[in-house]
Amino acid sequence: MTRARFYLDYISSNAYLLWTQVPRLEERYGVRFEPVPVLFAGLLEAHGQLGPAEVPPKILWMVKNNLRKAAVLGVPLEPPRFHPFNPLLSLRVSSLSLEAEPLADLVGALFRAVWVEGRHVSEPAVVEAIANEVGLDGPSLVAQAGKLETKDRLRRQTDDAIAAGVFGVPTVGIGDELFWGFDDLPWLERFLAEDDPLDRDAMAERWSTPRPRSAQRRRAAAGTRSSRSSP
Repeated sequence: MTRARFYLDYISSNAYLLWTQVPRLEERYGVRFEPVPVLFAGLLEAHGQLGPAEVPPKILWMVKNNLRKAAVLGVPLEPPRFHPFNPLLSLRVSSLSLEAEPLADLVGALFRAVWVEGRHVSEPAVVEAIANEVGLDGPSLVAQAGKLETKDRLRRQTDDAIAAGVFGVPTVGIGDELFWGFDDLPWLERFLAEDDPLDRDAMAERWSTPRPRSAQRRRAAAGTRSSRSSP
């Protein structure tokens, strides 16, 4: 069975939307998705990026874009009033060692809590209740989430994701292939169907030269602006 790593952070509406498609993908393509909680803010910092909420013109566009996608999928989506929020507790709880099915139920319940029910998953009592609702021991999970080893596990998962080339959520990793964002779903499906249009050999030949890093481009642009403003 093909195994896919589903890198997620509950702060991402697109991660929620893509997670709603996991059962269909698993049934259709015989793939098993493994949820891998990571700290989105850590990915952004590592790659020198701004989050969508930090780009004001992008916020309204994203809301409309996500509502359109939710309508087409036939899934509920209610942007929470408290966004952005601190996702650490929910990420740590879902990083604990759980059996695959209960873990998938917990991840789905946490996503729905944020993006459908408007519940604040930064609060221990809320996370406890959500875990209880899917048949888990909420107080025990929240207590374990506060332990140093659990915090270290989330840091390690985030670091490992960065090392694997992950720069945003949601990202699905299969082998060395990464599919980023909900909008990569058609390409993910073609890959799973063994109908990937990508010519890997041609790509390796044409794109072997390293591209400038964004930080280098910003510095170059800043230098250009400075030289233009100099007398």
